[in-house]
Amino acid sequence: QVQLVESGGGLVQAGGSLRLSCAASGIMFRIVRMGWYRHAPGQQREWVADITGDGTTYYKDSVKGRFTISRDNAKNTVYLQMNSLKPEDTASYYCNVMPIPISWGQGTQVTVSS
Repeated sequence: QVQLVESGGGLVQAGGSLRLSCAASGIMFRIVRMGWYRHAPGQQREWVADITGDGTTYYKDSVKGRFTISRDNAKNTVYLQMNSLKPEDTASYYCNVMPIPISWGQGTQVTVSS
């Protein structure tokens, strides 16, 4: 059974930083492409970044240079380091496998105040 557990969200002022974590189980993590998504109220869920099994990374244009995705295959965990946060980054953040997401976890809320 696949399980994805996100953590690390919180309330931060604009310009601040947060590091999100996602612990995965039930998948062959080291070979799976993993992505971070976010869902803001009134908007559709959107892709933010992803990382392949060999560490190649991809980013949404609006987060390039501010967010860094990484993974620790020994811990079955993917991370999202978010720096220079902006109010428009406010959303619930989720991790999932790519290219086709499976069951969603509970997410972790990120709120950026101006």
